[in-house]
Amino acid sequence: MESQLVQAGAALNSLPASAYTGLAAGRTYYAYDAETKTYWAGAALVPSNSSKQAQVSVQDDGSYLLFSRPAGGAWTAEDVGLTGIAGTKCPKSVPTAILTLWHWAAGTCRPANS
Repeated sequence: MESQLVQAGAALNSLPASAYTGLAAGRTYYAYDAETKTYWAGAALVPSNSSKQAQVSVQDDGSYLLFSRPAGGAWTAEDVGLTGIAGTKCPKSVPTAILTLWHWAAGTCRPANS
């Protein structure tokens, strides 16, 4: 699954998956919401030292990504690194059950420490 998330995050940034080395340790969340039949993930990508574009992509808004995948579908990623700053809203509504499981605040789409 990690490689699928890296690939979705790389696609969001129009970069090859090889521009990233994986997901940041301790900042990755994963869950399935049976009610909506959707898989959810939150993660930060780790850029390769050899890709300047990947290093730039993980700054500011791209510092944290929210992923979703309907059952049988493909992962999609959204930049949510600046969500909550200056009133910025989350681009997707994360189910309450997932927020509770991940210990994220209601109405958010990233952990408090990201």
